[in-house]
Amino acid sequence: MSRLAAGVVLVTAQEEPLGEGGPAGEDVGMTATAFLSVSLDPPLVLVSLREGSRMDDLLAEQPRWAVSVLAESQRHIAGRFAMKGRISDRLLFEDIPYVRGELSGAPLVGGALATLECETESRVQAGDHTLVVGRVLSASLPSADGGPLMYFRGKYRQLG
Repeated sequence: MSRLAAGVVLVTAQEEPLGEGGPAGEDVGMTATAFLSVSLDPPLVLVSLREGSRMDDLLAEQPRWAVSVLAESQRHIAGRFAMKGRISDRLLFEDIPYVRGELSGAPLVGGALATLECETESRVQAGDHTLVVGRVLSASLPSADGGPLMYFRGKYRQLG
């Protein structure tokens, strides 16, 4: 499957606050290449999450989440959120420009080619992964500059 080129996205969500009136929950992010459009009517997308990962656990509880389709200039963001044994997500978001989604509360990366806010429709166990189907609640095109970031043969690439 390393010979199948894939686009690269950042999936984000915000944990629920700890107790009423408590501090806001932490932002969580994960780089994904197993992301695709499922349906136009209704608008549905699918992301594959490693079972038991932090994002899998969070999306089992938090129904709203977001996706930023990364541009070729955002390779550093993809690499940062794909690291194993990484530092806290709070620090990973620290110097990345983003806006907070109005519907999900999740970070939407500045300069992304497209951003989506989604609500989980269904979850399907598939081997060691969970397939999460989300209904697209909103979509925007914050940047028309550059091409998509791609992943092919174990490396981030650009078209052309």
